[in-house]
Amino acid sequence: MDSRVAQANEMLKSFSKQKVKLIDYCTPEILEISDEHLSLKIPLNDKTKNHLESMYFGALAIGADVAAGLLAMDMANHSGLNVSLAFKSVQGEFLRRPEDDVVFSCYQGKMISEMLERSHQTGKRINEPVSVTVTCPARDGNEPVATFSLTLSLKVVSSPAAVEVSS
Repeated sequence: MDSRVAQANEMLKSFSKQKVKLIDYCTPEILEISDEHLSLKIPLNDKTKNHLESMYFGALAIGADVAAGLLAMDMANHSGLNVSLAFKSVQGEFLRRPEDDVVFSCYQGKMISEMLERSHQTGKRINEPVSVTVTCPARDGNEPVATFSLTLSLKVVSSPAAVEVSS
């Protein structure tokens, strides 16, 4: 596992244990992270599945939130910026049942980087839709089982405190 992935997993574990325990309950794991994208896995197990033996809607929403939010947090940390981050809205489309471990991928690092730069330059909160694609590779390969669009709202803050996040 490369050091950036390990560092991101450490950040995720710390954040979820201290701030949002429901994320920790779903045990997400970062698989890949770069300046352009983040992919994470949430296992299908007794904690995350519904009565139809597929991933529960709430676990899917958590995965989409974490994929987009952690990519933004990581990018802010690597650029040395302190950020207030939240999601203003969410839309999801469910295409078929995810009946195995699920991978959430966000490929909008470039746009998030531009959002950070605009907020840093203007001092204003920036809101943009961010897409997350959900796959179930063991059963469906790269075919999406769901897609999410979340409106990411971020503002670069001038305080020296660590990255502040709210969902």
